Amino acid sequence: MRRPVFYGWVVLGASSLVVCLGMGTLFSLGVFLKPMEDSMGWSRSAISSVALFNWIAMGLGSFVWGALSDRIGARLVTVAGGGLLGLGMVLSSQVTTIWALNLTFGVMVGFAVGAFYAPLSATATRWFTTNRGLAVAIVSAGIGVGILAIAPLARWLTTLFDWRVAMLILGDLAWLVIIPVGLLIRNAPGDMGAVAMGGAAAHDERQFSAREAFASPQFWIIALTHFACCAAHSGPIFHMVTHAIDQGVARMAAASVLGVSGLASVLGRIGCGVLADRFGAKRTLIAGLVLQALTISLYLVTKDLGGFYALSIGFGIAYGGVMPLYALLIRQYFGERVMGTAYGGVFLVSTLGMGLGSFAGGVFYDRLGSYAGLFIASLAIGAVAALLALAFRPPRPSPARLEIAGSAAR
Repeated sequence: MRRPVFYGWVVLGASSLVVCLGMGTLFSLGVFLKPMEDSMGWSRSAISSVALFNWIAMGLGSFVWGALSDRIGARLVTVAGGGLLGLGMVLSSQVTTIWALNLTFGVMVGFAVGAFYAPLSATATRWFTTNRGLAVAIVSAGIGVGILAIAPLARWLTTLFDWRVAMLILGDLAWLVIIPVGLLIRNAPGDMGAVAMGGAAAHDERQFSAREAFASPQFWIIALTHFACCAAHSGPIFHMVTHAIDQGVARMAAASVLGVSGLASVLGRIGCGVLADRFGAKRTLIAGLVLQALTISLYLVTKDLGGFYALSIGFGIAYGGVMPLYALLIRQYFGERVMGTAYGGVFLVSTLGMGLGSFAGGVFYDRLGSYAGLFIASLAIGAVAALLALAFRPPRPSPARLEIAGSAAR
């Protein structure tokens, strides 16, 4: 008799697909940048301001949706986010002014996508006690697959029709895919009368309240590290396609460079998730942040298509590999009960870095005529992120564990 498939794998698959389409759509703005600049006459810094609103709204959404997922479950949150994402993209396809694009793509799409990554990463930690790093990495891998698939799709649709039709189709896909797939998600094994893979969590595991988590110095150190990490890689990611075009790379090939970095980021996420299960999240994070800073520096000297492909592989592995590790650290430090709220808070801080990095790239280009200033600034703040990660301290033990240790000492 065949054993039934553990439903946690269904949750991971559904979560990864939702994250794939949601985050892939968010990152597609980088593909639309040049066509919108050409057709609407908007400056790159003006279009980059949309990315700033995008990430701020996503951060707020991650916090709000994450807190809601702790109360009503990730399934309802995902379905609601899918509906809002589709609406935001359809409305974005009709805009004629930059302020309208800021509202629809910047605010609506950003807030909608906040319903996916942080809440679903938190959900993954509830379904797995062993191989938790791998579980979170599978959800996070959806971001890389989204960049790999959605960026070339957006470029192809824009070439075949125009950027407006491409946005309209992406909005329809959000409705057709995310809403039904989101219905497959369950918040925790207990919802189905099951236990997490690897067994239930230890009873003496410290469970913080939201207030305790936000008052902890470690929460803010993790949040600031995530902020610096995202500020470092967001500019190079967002402006990767346009920078390659500026260096003489054909537009479709430039979009494929972003797709290659997305594929490499999938390998980085899965690989670092496995390494974190074996060597710990902190050690793996520090190594990934150092690699990220080193690869960013290479953008200053890369000029041809082959070089961009090679660089996008190394950069993708680095920026992708570090992303799931923050969720693991939050779970280790603050427990399961407020995972959605705490990780949503950290992600809110990190998205400010994503927005500022993307916006800064446009400002550097408009004022200096190149992205060299962006890459130098990204390298510097990437190094700061690695130094901040060194300040992480071990999680505080639970009162029960301290009592046991005290009794043994007596």
